[in-house]
Amino acid sequence: MTTLTEDIRIAESEGRPVTWRGWAALVVLMLPVLLISVDNTVLSFALPEIALALEPTAAQQLWIIDAYPLVLAGLLVTMGTLGDRYGRRRMLLIGATGFATVSALSAFAPSAEWLIAGRAAMGLFGAMIMPSTLALLRSIFTLRSQRRLAIAIWASMFSAGAALGPIVGGVLLEHFSWGSVFLMAVPVLVPLLVLAPLLVPESRNPDAGRVDAVSIVLSMAMMVPIVWAIKEFAVHGFSPTIVVATVAGAGFGILFVRRQLHARSPMLDMRLFTRGTFSGALLVNLLSVISLVGFMFFIAQHLQLIVGLSPVKAGFALVPSLASVIVSGLLVVPIASRIPPRIVVPAALMFSMSGYLLVAATAGSGDLGWLLLASVLLGIGIGAAETVSNELVMASAPPSKAGAAGAVSETAYELGAVLGTAVLGSILTASYRSGIAIPAGVPTDLAAQARETLAGAYVTAGELAAPIADALRAAAAAAFDSGVAVTAAVGAGLMVLAAVIAATTLGSAPSSVNQAARSENEESNVARGEASRHPR
Repeated sequence: MTTLTEDIRIAESEGRPVTWRGWAALVVLMLPVLLISVDNTVLSFALPEIALALEPTAAQQLWIIDAYPLVLAGLLVTMGTLGDRYGRRRMLLIGATGFATVSALSAFAPSAEWLIAGRAAMGLFGAMIMPSTLALLRSIFTLRSQRRLAIAIWASMFSAGAALGPIVGGVLLEHFSWGSVFLMAVPVLVPLLVLAPLLVPESRNPDAGRVDAVSIVLSMAMMVPIVWAIKEFAVHGFSPTIVVATVAGAGFGILFVRRQLHARSPMLDMRLFTRGTFSGALLVNLLSVISLVGFMFFIAQHLQLIVGLSPVKAGFALVPSLASVIVSGLLVVPIASRIPPRIVVPAALMFSMSGYLLVAATAGSGDLGWLLLASVLLGIGIGAAETVSNELVMASAPPSKAGAAGAVSETAYELGAVLGTAVLGSILTASYRSGIAIPAGVPTDLAAQARETLAGAYVTAGELAAPIADALRAAAAAAFDSGVAVTAAVGAGLMVLAAVIAATTLGSAPSSVNQAARSENEESNVARGEASRHPR
């Protein structure tokens, strides 16, 4: 009986599919993906109890949320490259051990400062996990038809975790304290630590060079200010500090790119971005995530505030949307094996566009059915488009760069999540603030609070007498729905843009096996040329 490593070697040399061990390894790799995607959304439900228990300041409360994605986004490329060089399974196991340990300790954090430190450490270890899972799938599933299905399951699990976050958070907080949302990492990751060494083979780049500490620092200095500026703009609006942070991040980014272009063994091979399929698939991913997160931003408020559903019921209301993401991601696999991606991806994105147009046309109607149908249409498009684009990102990169390619894909996801709130959320907020008509009789100080956000208006209404309170809620709902219509139109435009990019960049993607071989030959030729010019 052959081992999984031997199965992979046979598949690479003879084009044969891997055995059941590959699918068992996929199940194991889904555990950290599910956990981290749940963690992205579950904290918002625990934040009120955390605020009561630890009494953080407004700034500390913001950092409790932001510390994790800032560190995660800043280190994804670094950790993906380290996985290429020192072993992707090794990085996965180190990341899972650290994530479970820090999560358990964070559940008993005695102060806001300790919880912020814990969240930052979770971002560090989370950055080791995500690129490793995608890169290991690339090394295990060398047959493209199998890899498409594996990545479809990977993407579906990621989307499922994000949608399950509100449900899991609501159930846990109904029966346990806020620390339970962190403790759930332990029972999920312990099976991974036991089974991964048995089922998941090690994978690395045998020709990896030295670790470039300067490039690591530059990548952090590039990503953290930019991600912080985007999130700060989404919460507080424009300020000179945001401009300074953006310029600083862009400056460090230029230095990072220059260093990679001139390095003999770059941390991130910038030649990847010269491939139209690679860059086009990344942009499609980025715009798709912006669209999805922006949609979730306003539908969550609509269901909980305007419709009046509890967080748990609101989460369950989105189950059809979750199902559509999973089903479309799986069904697109056989379709993508027969129809070129330049046709499949734009066609999928048209479903998302139609969902946004449906929201724009029915906003303010009060019919929840149209909104839920729109969420299903959006899910169909995003699920299919992300499955194909993620697979193209990995297929366009040589196997030795799988970790770096996975890290870039994950960075696009994190930036998309931030931009979804910053761009579409800011458009919605601005439209709401300019469109709300405060009823007569609302005190000036309360009127200012009601003008800020929909939640602020509903809190203010709770302090007023019935006739004025009802009028304020109606005015806030009308202004919010009007803003939703504008935001949905912008979301539809983003989907058209993504479809155009897909149609013009994804048309000539070769099969992954041939592409990988060509990529490796290119690498070897470049390496030989560099060696001849720079003898040791």
